[in-house]
Amino acid sequence: MSKTSASAGPVGRVPDLRAAGGGAPLHARRWLILGTVGLAQLMVVLDASIVNIALPSAQRALGFSTVDRQWVVTAYALAFGSLLLFGGRLGDLIGRKITFLTGALGFAAASAVGGAANSFGMLVAARACQGAFGALLAPAALSILSTTFSDPRERGKAFGVYGAIVGAGGAIGLVLGGILTEYLSWRWCLYVNLIFAGLAATGAMTLLTRQRARAGARLDLPGVGLVSASMFCLVYGFANAAAHGWHTPSTWGFLAAGAGLLAVFVWWQSRAPSPLLPPRIVLDRNRGGAYLAVLITGVGMFGIFLFLTYYLQQTLHYSPVVTGVAFLPLIAMVVLSANLSNVLLLPRLGPKPLVPAGMLLAAASLVWLTRIGVHSGYASAVLGPLMAAGLGFGFIIAPSMNTGTFGVPPRDAGVASATLNTGQQIGGSIGTSLLNTIFATAVAHYLASHLSPATLVHGHPAPSLTGMSLIHGYITGFWVAAGIFAAGAVICGTLFRRGPPRATTAAGGTSKASAVQQTTTARVSQGT
Repeated sequence: MSKTSASAGPVGRVPDLRAAGGGAPLHARRWLILGTVGLAQLMVVLDASIVNIALPSAQRALGFSTVDRQWVVTAYALAFGSLLLFGGRLGDLIGRKITFLTGALGFAAASAVGGAANSFGMLVAARACQGAFGALLAPAALSILSTTFSDPRERGKAFGVYGAIVGAGGAIGLVLGGILTEYLSWRWCLYVNLIFAGLAATGAMTLLTRQRARAGARLDLPGVGLVSASMFCLVYGFANAAAHGWHTPSTWGFLAAGAGLLAVFVWWQSRAPSPLLPPRIVLDRNRGGAYLAVLITGVGMFGIFLFLTYYLQQTLHYSPVVTGVAFLPLIAMVVLSANLSNVLLLPRLGPKPLVPAGMLLAAASLVWLTRIGVHSGYASAVLGPLMAAGLGFGFIIAPSMNTGTFGVPPRDAGVASATLNTGQQIGGSIGTSLLNTIFATAVAHYLASHLSPATLVHGHPAPSLTGMSLIHGYITGFWVAAGIFAAGAVICGTLFRRGPPRATTAAGGTSKASAVQQTTTARVSQGT
């Protein structure tokens, strides 16, 4: 991997150390930098689930309708998904430190406004601003991590921690959101970001030095316009499908426009003098496989988090706090498998066996969850699948994050990181619309086929029938999500190269970072 220097990366005020084997320099306070970017990423990842927990309380306090409620989530997703590639490239051009600080402080300010919102419009505007600043913060955080940790052995540990945060952040948001909503107020689900952002910004100001702007570098404005419009149309189209169905013009029209604009963006990137997303980044088989793996996981994870949350609260009648605590085993397994895969297995085996194995584990956990019933117990029907899913997510996300930024020169680290985040965001949007629609259709068909005079109470379906229809919907959603992960295992198993990741130079030779990677792999294999 390319060297980092005081002018080319997030290097601090203390002298650099040399990597083992004479590789790229190591930042003397790199583990503190890991803590800083980890806090920022945790804030971005948990924000979606923590706000979902707070939504019913916010709706009662501000008096907006259930139909309007989706906009509190959609406003964030639209701004975040639309601006990610722009935010990533901006960090490459003007410096990761200033982009990181702008994102963190802006996210905090938007969260403060949202927490103090006294109207629906004020809350939605604050959420859109959160998404815009998050699009600056998330790729800057990952690119700082990628350029700071250049030694393959330490890179594995760092990305193991980072991958655990990404994989477990949604579940952490459920725990924290339940506690804050139940014991304080829904507003604290937004105010809590001030703590995360304050700590992250303090760490960035202390540990990072300002990166010089790239001389003569230009921003691909047509590319920015095309990809931002494309991502906006796709995210809006999928969000609209979840609320109004696939047949409405506002759904298929936006999806078609998004696909068309994306095709034009791909065409333009092969001709632009300074492309926003250089094709060489995506066309590498390992990196392309990593981006696709993150997108597929974003689609399938929805089946675990949303349907299982509904099941625990609506069927088993758990409180928000208890529901969050119920996800703790998943968090523990993500942390364990993310570090195991990145530190021990990725340097020896590479992503090819790990990511497909993780997807198969996730698929198996969803098939296991199809055994749930109206009167199932947590220990007998939920705990085992949760642990299997956590193990699988750790094997997918951490190696994919590492592989998706491996071998990328520092000048492109931001946009490579943004591509990973974009895949995750688009995957989540697809999962929300697709699985929600499948769930709603399954419930409606079950009710229609089982309605009879004996199953009606005062003209409405009996509670027992309603409960069974929901179980049928969850099980149908679990089967579809399992199929998505199974297909992903086949696709990623085909796409990834065999062996540990190796960065190559433009001439096709092995880069210095790759030589260090090979030396490290040999040492690990020999037990040294």
